[in-house]
Amino acid sequence: MHRCLQLAKLGAGNVAPNPMVGAVLVYKDRIIGEGYHQQYGQPHAEVNCINSVKDEDRTLIAKSILYVSLEPCAHHGKTPPCADLIIANKIPDVIVACRDTYIEVDGKGIEKLKAAGVNVMVGVLEKEALELNKRFFTFHEKCRPYIILKWAQSKEGNIADADRSRVLISNEQTNILVHKWRSEEAAILVGTNTALYDDPSLTTRLWTGNNPVRMVIDSDLKLPATLHLFDNTVPTIVFNKHKNEVDGLITYYKLRTDKNINLQILNALYELKLQSVIVEGGTRLLQSFIDNDYWDEVRIITNTDLSIVDGLSAPLFESDQLIKEETILNDRISYYKENE
Repeated sequence: MHRCLQLAKLGAGNVAPNPMVGAVLVYKDRIIGEGYHQQYGQPHAEVNCINSVKDEDRTLIAKSILYVSLEPCAHHGKTPPCADLIIANKIPDVIVACRDTYIEVDGKGIEKLKAAGVNVMVGVLEKEALELNKRFFTFHEKCRPYIILKWAQSKEGNIADADRSRVLISNEQTNILVHKWRSEEAAILVGTNTALYDDPSLTTRLWTGNNPVRMVIDSDLKLPATLHLFDNTVPTIVFNKHKNEVDGLITYYKLRTDKNINLQILNALYELKLQSVIVEGGTRLLQSFIDNDYWDEVRIITNTDLSIVDGLSAPLFESDQLIKEETILNDRISYYKENE
């Protein structure tokens, strides 16, 4: 099952809105086939696993154990049901890491396999499997995207100089990691002042991977068109209070001013089937997510050498839910995760 999870991770950034899934076929402790879901709309892990079995081992399929990191599907989506494929290949035993809570599956795959006489075991490395697809499960169970809040600060806890002039806080190695983080999420969000003063590109240019959908709050549509966010190279959503409109890769999404703006943004992400978002600033926007308890993870980068006196303060965040810390040169990265 560890190998299943290892394989599943190879699909990161390419299979959403589907979950990452890995599968391994074993005959008498020998792996005869393995596969993972590689691309949305293409064959699932179980299909690739069975197809990978060499000709000389095909007769062993019906005597083997199939390990899979997520419950096999039982419905027709972009591809046929994997449960039917398992039954057709007469695989006698299937070991599943965790149940798929997506309404189209949610136990139906397990039930179909058992009804066909397949021995099914569920719960092997379940915690690790749930963590792997935390975005997928949060999206379907809570009807909102998985939310990550991230910022970088000086050793005093400031994110910029008092005049809002841009300061490079994190080091080059940490910046590469940040771009990797971006490649793992469906969307990235910043506020008006961050877009105006920092003029970020919000891309994954330092890492090989997909760019997230860029999102910015510009209530009165005052941001200049010369900003990197409006270069029409990456799909970008502008949340505003004036219009709904599409201009090239830029979509203007009108918000209701009498409603919780953050909740409206999260609902919009759900409607657009964007399963995760990383919020990168600024302080006011991040603080609003914290105050409304809209977060699943918080990642704080602290440059332990950099001093910014009387600067712009980072968000106020207190939590006893620190799960790990790591150091990259002079940067300390603290990871917090909301308890279920």
